[in-house]
Amino acid sequence: MLNYIVRRLIISIFLLIGVGLVAFFVIQLPPGDFATTYKAYLINQGMPNDDAERAAQIVRERYDLDKPILVQFGLWIKGMITEGKFGYSFSYRRDVGELIAERLPKTLLLALLCHLISTVVGVGLGIFVAPRKYGFWDNLTAVLAFIFTSVPRFSIAIIILYFLVFTFKQPSIVSFFSPQYVIAPWSWDRVVDMFKHIWPVLVIAGLGGVARNLRVMRGNLLDVLGAQFVTTARSKGLRESVVMLKHAVPNALHAIVAYQGTVLPYMMQGEMEAAIILGLPTLGPLFYESLVQQDIYISGCFLLLYGVLIVLGNLLADIFLAVLDPRIRYS
Repeated sequence: MLNYIVRRLIISIFLLIGVGLVAFFVIQLPPGDFATTYKAYLINQGMPNDDAERAAQIVRERYDLDKPILVQFGLWIKGMITEGKFGYSFSYRRDVGELIAERLPKTLLLALLCHLISTVVGVGLGIFVAPRKYGFWDNLTAVLAFIFTSVPRFSIAIIILYFLVFTFKQPSIVSFFSPQYVIAPWSWDRVVDMFKHIWPVLVIAGLGGVARNLRVMRGNLLDVLGAQFVTTARSKGLRESVVMLKHAVPNALHAIVAYQGTVLPYMMQGEMEAAIILGLPTLGPLFYESLVQQDIYISGCFLLLYGVLIVLGNLLADIFLAVLDPRIRYS
């Protein structure tokens, strides 16, 4: 197992370099660069075209935007390895690492809460409806799961935002806290106030995960309940609850555990859509703004972060699978 983990870590390093290279190329595919956007901004402010072009050229030379893409990528990677710098944000005029460090904890908090809700609720509902195949509860959850996986999350976010503003008149929607709790020390009231502001994101990003975990757990559990070892356990006189929890459920969890390797980026994607609509200060609006303004280093770091989460998530999922099922061995 240790040799397997070491090999996977070594492979992951090269994989992440490849992900970073592809991401860096993709975000530069649109015509122009930040200097082009900056020139258009200056012209809109009334600056003559020639003066705006000279200002844009100064920006392009100052931030190495006039160099080939491979050279820019090499300088970006070199800065991360040797100096711990993740690039310079042209629009915010700050180090990208500082911007991401400010918003990453809130983003991960929301993503992990969404992941916890979707896993616990989805797996629990799957275990509940599997023995009731084609019954009322099974059919009801099937319809709800279809709806939650089909309706775009940004549509749900817009509907929730409408009711929050025009029906419930809720203030401070674009913040994690009400004004009186922004700089207050942590307390139970501050935690409650935070959940009053973030519950729409948890609902929007978590519903799709609940639906998927429900359908996967139900399908796997139905397959396991028809296996011979389950029939043997029942023939020995074991209670149905013991058969379910000790024999059937652990063997049906394999697909759920394997899925956990990609679930955190998936939850961050849902959080990003909700946060953009609701205006929460997380990585979602920051990433969107960087794409609009062609702030390449923010976009590149964001995509690289996604790659890191997927690679590490898959590695942890493989380890958990080996722990869950003793039959899995890696040489």
